[in-house]
Amino acid sequence: MKCKRNSDGRSLDHHALQVIRQQAIKAVREGQAVQSVAAAYGVNIRSVFRWLADFANGGQQALLAKPIPGRPPKVSAEEMRWLAQAVKDHTPLQFKFEFGLWTLSLITELIQRQFGNQLSLAAVSRIMKLLGFTAQKPLYQAWPQDAALVRQWGIDTYPAIRAEAQATGATIYFADESGMRSDYHTGTPWAPKGQTPVVEATGRRFGLNLLSAVSPRGEFRFMLHEGSVTAAVFREILKLLLIGAQQPVFVIVDGHPIHKAKLIQKFIEAQQGRLKLFILPPYSPHLNPDEQVWAQVRRRVSKRLAQSKDDMKRLALSALRRIQKLPELVKSFFRQPECQYIIM
Repeated sequence: MKCKRNSDGRSLDHHALQVIRQQAIKAVREGQAVQSVAAAYGVNIRSVFRWLADFANGGQQALLAKPIPGRPPKVSAEEMRWLAQAVKDHTPLQFKFEFGLWTLSLITELIQRQFGNQLSLAAVSRIMKLLGFTAQKPLYQAWPQDAALVRQWGIDTYPAIRAEAQATGATIYFADESGMRSDYHTGTPWAPKGQTPVVEATGRRFGLNLLSAVSPRGEFRFMLHEGSVTAAVFREILKLLLIGAQQPVFVIVDGHPIHKAKLIQKFIEAQQGRLKLFILPPYSPHLNPDEQVWAQVRRRVSKRLAQSKDDMKRLALSALRRIQKLPELVKSFFRQPECQYIIM
């Protein structure tokens, strides 16, 4: 807020209050805390929540100097205030829910349980956005992760790798392996109300392993493998990265045993400086932008019904080749919040 407001909103006329109501709602919707908005406009916190409730129930018309009467409100100011506090300061587990993150469905159930109000998901979505909340993808962190090592990687270790790469003209790749199974599905298909869609499965489970590597310049290499990924298989993706390389190749991977195997060490030594391998901090997959490849592939493949391993292979190849043709998409993997340390 750029200008200082009246220290006491009660002294203003109806028109001025109308403007304040509209501006206050806008400020909260843009992410400002209700407490700071109330202080800035010289009004009580309860007043701001009352305006939020009015807006939720009647839109902009409800903020006018002479509100237009309509249907009974679905949510009150006190309910808005309680809900904002509950979601901000508590986890679902504290309210005896089995899931640990606030989803729209859980918030809807919380409202019904606490106030007896049955609201639609759309209505709850509008309320949460009005309160300044947004739907966000959570970051997953393994319990044994060493926060100090993660910080050191971003501040010292990787910058040193990048500096060495710049000095030698090396290309940096982040590599990873992943598997796909026939019984994995994702997505929320539409269907008539009351008729839950059923995913047909053959009962035969089959899978496929995929290896890939991405560079900050948008380069992408991949290979598919049927069977377990061993050190010998990992050596093949390293060979693939060396094909046509005129300058050294730096590869960054996690600490899986196959990456540290003697077979890999001997292969690297045989390259006489053309290839270097670096290990990420333990339990830190979020630092590897190649993780985004598997999110893309699984999202595209799992929405299709693969009847056989050949079907799965065909779908996976299609998804991987699509990524290979889109270097800007590959570059976007490095702009994920947890991977921006790479391009800073």
